[in-house]
Amino acid sequence: MSDPEPCRLQHIEDTEEQTELVEENEDNEELSEDEEKRGAKKSFSCTHCEKSFTYKHSLNVHMGVHTGEKRYKCSHCDKRFSWSGHLKAHERIHTGEKPYQCSHCDKRFSRPGVMKTHERIHTGEKPYACDQCGKSFTQKGQLTAHMRVHTGEKPFTCDQCGKRFAHSAHLKVHMNIHTRENVCICDQCGKMFLRASDLAMHLKVHTKEKPHSCDLCGKSFSCLQNLKVHQKIHTGVKEYMCFSCEKTFISANNLKLHERIHTEERPYECSHCDKRFSWPRTLRRHERSHTGEKPYKCSHCDKRFGGSGILKKHELIHTGEKPYKCSHCDKRFNLAENLKRHEMIHTGEKPFKCSHCDKRFSQRANLIIHERIHTGEKPYKCSHCDKRFSDSRDQKRHERIHTGEKPYQCTICGKRFNNSSALRSHTKNVHRSSSDS
Repeated sequence: MSDPEPCRLQHIEDTEEQTELVEENEDNEELSEDEEKRGAKKSFSCTHCEKSFTYKHSLNVHMGVHTGEKRYKCSHCDKRFSWSGHLKAHERIHTGEKPYQCSHCDKRFSRPGVMKTHERIHTGEKPYACDQCGKSFTQKGQLTAHMRVHTGEKPFTCDQCGKRFAHSAHLKVHMNIHTRENVCICDQCGKMFLRASDLAMHLKVHTKEKPHSCDLCGKSFSCLQNLKVHQKIHTGVKEYMCFSCEKTFISANNLKLHERIHTEERPYECSHCDKRFSWPRTLRRHERSHTGEKPYKCSHCDKRFGGSGILKKHELIHTGEKPYKCSHCDKRFNLAENLKRHEMIHTGEKPFKCSHCDKRFSQRANLIIHERIHTGEKPYKCSHCDKRFSDSRDQKRHERIHTGEKPYQCTICGKRFNNSSALRSHTKNVHRSSSDS
């Protein structure tokens, strides 16, 4: 694998050079405005656009924008420039000359614009503010890139698959998927990454290192960026908005994952079957159904699980913890979804409507079972005979006929039954007098 560092340095140099050119252009525009304020006559007009200049030389330089002429060639490489000032700035890359020193530290720079940006680290100045969310930036280019979060603009398109990106750097990283160039492979598990920074972050999974801690709740993270995203939970800042439903998110990645609900994009395909998924974690969880892998072990018993979420739910059985309390009564639950389901008893809410009739349900699972009445679908087959069922609970009850299992026992006489309704009927009819007394 080739060392990605030279490419990275070249990218930084090119970015700095482009930044400087933009700033020089802005300086030229400011100079023109000053001349206008002084009443300087602009007698030289561009024949291609409406721009006018005080000096003929300025017009000649400007014409290079339209003609594409680059009369100034670097003496060290084949790169050419429209303006001598840009050539001079570029040649400092080759000579190593850095005539501009920071007034706050000893760091030196080859371009004044880059020095000016650096000095804002010391001064804390962030002159470019977003008019949508108030976030401020040290560079105008950062603000321009940030605004795409609000506008949804994605001007950079992959010529291989058509995928669009808000930033050119993201497109460059994405292209490695197609070219397989500069990929980084973990020497611990063989996992492949498109960026060296992603590999470095991944390696902390193996070392268990979590050096970044939240000063509000103490939670630790292996990656500083994950800590920053987490801290927005405390501040309540949600600066990323979905343009389809206006839902807001604390991170761009969360927004990106959410948007797949609207686009129905499923870029992750199972390597064992043709099933596709919107999220990589869902794919990983699904693939465990093929491999049988259960990496998550209960700390209280020997039971293992394919997903960390299922493990957490299971462990609540051992701890007895019920953190979710009903807002209508004193009942408590170990799972948020159980609380939500229970509260519908109080509210009478039934959000799930049958697509075949007007019947409504408080739970999606009950709707799915009900709709099988209309479709005739019976996906559950008895493992002892050919009988099929629309509900897995009916299948289990039926199979007890074959196995002879009777899990329900009468607390009065000890008689056992294979279903709860038979036990209730027995208690009501046989032991009515006993329960009354």
